[in-house]
Amino acid sequence: MSEETIFSKIIRQEIPTPLLYQDELVTAFRDIAPRVESHILIIPNKLIPTINDVEEEDELTLGRMITVAKKLAKEEGIDENGYRLIINCNRDGGQEVYHIHMHLLGGRALGPLVSV
Repeated sequence: MSEETIFSKIIRQEIPTPLLYQDELVTAFRDIAPRVESHILIIPNKLIPTINDVEEEDELTLGRMITVAKKLAKEEGIDENGYRLIINCNRDGGQEVYHIHMHLLGGRALGPLVSV
């Protein structure tokens, strides 16, 4: 098992953070350094360091992350105009915390993801 992360402590509320959603599989809360008006992190309660560490048994959890993103996008009022979901993997992919997490971003036009 990988080392515990700051997200593990947020899930257990050892670091008090207002939660937007929590169930037996996933937890969601606002990013402390938002990049856009709506910037929410959705994380599995199980510590999975990177997408490369996902197993078949994690499929329900990953699906729940997406359905929670849909629910939160509607609550944020960004579902109609659009939003972006991002999961980074490892250093070159931009991952900073090694506990997979999905960024739900919206509230304005986001433009292209990567310039080529």
